[in-house]
Amino acid sequence: MNNSQDQSLAGIPIWQVDAFACYEEEADRLLPFSGNPAAVIITESPLHPEDMQNIAAENNLSETAFLVPGSPIPTDDSNTARVHKPDTDTFALPAPDFSIRWFTPTTEVDLCGHATLASAHVLFNHRGWTGERIVLSSRSGLLTVRQRGKNLVLDFPSDPPEAIETPPDLSAGLGKQPVQVLRGKEDFLAVFEDQEEITRLDPDMDLISALPSRGIICTAPAAAQKNIPTEYPKNSETPAGPRTDFVSRYFAPQAGIPEDPVTGSAHTVLTPYWSRRLGKTELIARQLSRRGGMLICRERTDRTEISGLAITYLAGEIHW
Repeated sequence: MNNSQDQSLAGIPIWQVDAFACYEEEADRLLPFSGNPAAVIITESPLHPEDMQNIAAENNLSETAFLVPGSPIPTDDSNTARVHKPDTDTFALPAPDFSIRWFTPTTEVDLCGHATLASAHVLFNHRGWTGERIVLSSRSGLLTVRQRGKNLVLDFPSDPPEAIETPPDLSAGLGKQPVQVLRGKEDFLAVFEDQEEITRLDPDMDLISALPSRGIICTAPAAAQKNIPTEYPKNSETPAGPRTDFVSRYFAPQAGIPEDPVTGSAHTVLTPYWSRRLGKTELIARQLSRRGGMLICRERTDRTEISGLAITYLAGEIHW
């Protein structure tokens, strides 16, 4: 064990949360085993990075989030959410309530949506957080999460993708030629003509893992599009029903995640793309992994709001 703070890992609480879970309309409940599982660990002082990586590998989930009260992480403030000062026309940087770091089983990442949503769920539902929002210091700047009805709303920096030439290995890795390829800061965005193509993708993970990116977002318009603004997403008879604007899948074997069940951060790329293409700022998204997940996305110039539901799967303690 390599803990720079000489803090024992025994007794540290841990939660596993299904983030961006689907809602089952007929039963009026969240659909069990949907969304993306994330582990959440909150400690009074930072753990050593090697301990965090080992814990994430032991959890073997796509992401484990580690939170510490206060403890700001140095970042580029250009990506930071700002708050309006009452009775003025200015905006200010809020003080962070917690720092947050995210680890896959193999590496630390700069931004993760579903583990941030899971962390806010734990703070609001298990740690007695009573504020209207939570401010998180991260490697991607200050992030905020607030409650809107039953949804949790993430405020992340937008990552509008730019069109590029299709890398030959990308099409070979996906086994199909996309109609367009774009790139955000870390991910390729491969656009296909319809939802069925997304469903049938069977990538060659060895080829995908050799690409110079965090991962590949694959997207297409939903099979049926109908904009029904709703605060609370509903399930439907098909993987993406009439309330869905676009669908996606996300492959990141180079980050230790062959296919991510639901990828909140990918929607900082998807939302500005589909907002421009469909001509609207609020969109309903479905990720077509085996587990499936639902997201409400809102484009706000240089920020993207990503909303979803979460449910606790288990709570326990580490016993090292």
